[in-house]
Amino acid sequence: MIGAGMAGIACARTLVQAGHRVTVFEKSSQAGGRTATIDSPFGNFDAGAQYFTVRDPRFARAIDTVPGVCKRWSANSVQVLDAAGRVAAVGLPHREAHWVASPGMQSLVLTWAEPLRQAGQLITGTRVSRIERDALNPSGWQLRTEGAAGTQRVYAGFDAVLLAQPAVPAQALLASSALDTPLSEPLSTVAIAPCWTLMLAYPQAVRPGLTTLGPQWNAARSTHHRIAWLARESSKPGRNVVERWTVQASPAWSAEHLEDDEARVQAKLIKAFSEVTGIRAQPAFADTRRWRYAQTTHP
Repeated sequence: MIGAGMAGIACARTLVQAGHRVTVFEKSSQAGGRTATIDSPFGNFDAGAQYFTVRDPRFARAIDTVPGVCKRWSANSVQVLDAAGRVAAVGLPHREAHWVASPGMQSLVLTWAEPLRQAGQLITGTRVSRIERDALNPSGWQLRTEGAAGTQRVYAGFDAVLLAQPAVPAQALLASSALDTPLSEPLSTVAIAPCWTLMLAYPQAVRPGLTTLGPQWNAARSTHHRIAWLARESSKPGRNVVERWTVQASPAWSAEHLEDDEARVQAKLIKAFSEVTGIRAQPAFADTRRWRYAQTTHP
């Protein structure tokens, strides 16, 4: 399995439960993918996925295998804001629950992945550079990999290789491997939008009589040209009380500024955040993360 995000780990768990031996390769230092949680001196931030809904009974059963990890987030309903930050409408039906993993969104995938890690079947910090036929068993497969320090290694003895990656890197891997596969054509039609994420902390808000700054809502979709989503991290269950916000830029703005200097992106998003929320205070902590492949827009 190439990719240890939620899809890759969920698939690996299912295969293990069916009696197969699975090895998962992940280029990052941990499993999690786009559920990444980033730590700071003031508490953590969900830098990728902000919450999930449970619409499939199979997903509900999978969550039940790790009791206590997922908690319901009462986000005061997800609001929809106009470009000036005024509430225009309620975004999601009240009947649809918002769920988060605790203490961070990455916790669900990490918990699912732990048995694989303990068994030595989760190999992190390792990028798969080529898929090819096994040199000793032509009916099988082997993977050429690169480690964080530039080390190279070949892993062999696989009956099948599954890709749990965004379409663009998956297509690039298949091309570099010179594999003739029917996957190439459908992958070429997939479009994925990028996303710049801004994370802010305001510990000065935690004092007698004041625990929050700005709006009374905790989550909102925005029509501001720079910002698509805002969430008060400290409102999520299992988080500490320090006022923290995660801001995700719109797909169009993120694409336009994808290669911009990080400091410039951060300054522009902080300005937009203050315009939408009315919070003018200087954050004690600010960080950004660029997701090249954040949201599938087609199909």
